[in-house]
Amino acid sequence: MEAERRIDVLEARLEGELGELQIKLAYAEDLLDTLNTTVFRQQQQLDLLQEQLRMLRQQFNDSLPGEQRSLRDEVPPHY
Repeated sequence: MEAERRIDVLEARLEGELGELQIKLAYAEDLLDTLNTTVFRQQQQLDLLQEQLRMLRQQFNDSLPGEQRSLRDEVPPHY
């Protein structure tokens, strides 16, 4: 009788611990998904910033003196 009671107590304790671990796992999975989304968005932003930097460098290099430029090359942005 005492042995059965101990087994019941141990089973209840293990079930409780298992439940806690499942909850922690669910939170960890949610956190991982959130972090993955954040990293993905940051990579997109980095890619965009790198492209913008590349374009700015090209514009800077294109504007260096010593090149023959025509007024036709200077079309306003609204055209």
